Amino acid sequence: MKKRMLLLLFGGFGLGLPPGPVAAQQPPLTRQQYQHDFDFFWNTIQTNYCYFASKQTDWDQVRARYRPQLDTLSSRRAFVRLLENTLAELYDNHASLGTNRPDSRRLVPTGTDIWAEFVNGQAVVQALRPGFGAERSGVRPGMVLTAVDGVGIDDALRPFLPTGLRRSDADARNFALLQLLAGDHRTPRTWSLLASGRVFAAHPDEAGLALERNSYPARLEARRIGRIGYLKINNSLGDNGLIASFDSALTALMDTQGLVLDLRETPSGGITTVARAIMGRFIKSEAPYQRHELTREETQTGVRRSWLELVAPRGARYTAPVVLLVGRWTGSMGEGLAIGFDALQRATVVGTEMARLNGAIYSYTLPHSAIGFAIPAERLFHVNGQPRESFRPPVYVDLKAGTPTKAAAPDPTLETALKLLRSKR
Repeated sequence: MKKRMLLLLFGGFGLGLPPGPVAAQQPPLTRQQYQHDFDFFWNTIQTNYCYFASKQTDWDQVRARYRPQLDTLSSRRAFVRLLENTLAELYDNHASLGTNRPDSRRLVPTGTDIWAEFVNGQAVVQALRPGFGAERSGVRPGMVLTAVDGVGIDDALRPFLPTGLRRSDADARNFALLQLLAGDHRTPRTWSLLASGRVFAAHPDEAGLALERNSYPARLEARRIGRIGYLKINNSLGDNGLIASFDSALTALMDTQGLVLDLRETPSGGITTVARAIMGRFIKSEAPYQRHELTREETQTGVRRSWLELVAPRGARYTAPVVLLVGRWTGSMGEGLAIGFDALQRATVVGTEMARLNGAIYSYTLPHSAIGFAIPAERLFHVNGQPRESFRPPVYVDLKAGTPTKAAAPDPTLETALKLLRSKR
């Protein structure tokens, strides 16, 4: 079995950064080597991908469509695009390559600043990533996207729709919409939207491609809001160094009457070591926080394999009420923390739907091109049996409430959390 890993912040997957010049320096491969790599790629996904049952993807049809293209393929660059197109047939944002091209789509959610979905046939903005171009250009939740780069939504969407489906799927259409809006690593985006019946033009990259140079002042932000503590994790759940930072910050807030733990900027996921270290500071006895299921074993043997993952107490326990903030840029291990705190009954989860990244990923490397890729190979569940990707916060915040042309409240999710904690005094 390949090494199991969740989406790592500092690994080859999940960053959504511009590619470097390494790809062009690789020695050329023979047609047979490309074919062998493609077959390895297709077979590995066929054997290990654990979400085929919930997809409309005809994986045999995908192979029949893309493998013949290898006959005229002569460069690594073209091979990367072929692999990208093949992988996109899964319409799964948790499946990714370990390399890309300047014109590759940014990764969702790590490399994006807008979340939209089709509602009654319209592409409706659901959420914006604070501080990035989409929000700064004036886009607000509730607005309707009508065109991208001057092309109507339906036509602009077409190149990103999976072509190997048995039947249409709304999830595939929403996947394509997010791919369209993500843009690539070099081209400024232009959107047309409707807001209260008026046409609105947005230029999210007018000040430059900020998504390509995203950085954070620190792994963790900590402050006090009156008698309430506030901790915000900045996309560092894959960094073991966060454990010491978190311990230090939490110790300084032990006297607070409640705590807000903000996971709304954790799109690249992380590792269970860091997640268990965080949860361990809030419990008094060992308990399960999520359930795993290895689909491959049941497919091959007919015998189901699942298990509970436990978290143990660690260090001085914080005992006051806790509220966990989540949103569309809470991804992978951030989602695991949300269902974990909920299962442990140690925090109230507040916010919107999360990134809905499927399961735990395993990583693989193609034998000739050495291109890495990662796919969900374990399904993950709340301990109550609910799939992690379908978890919805018990306290839901509708970011589309109100008039989209008016400035939104500074942070309705945080305000909801503070009101909740103050009511517990």
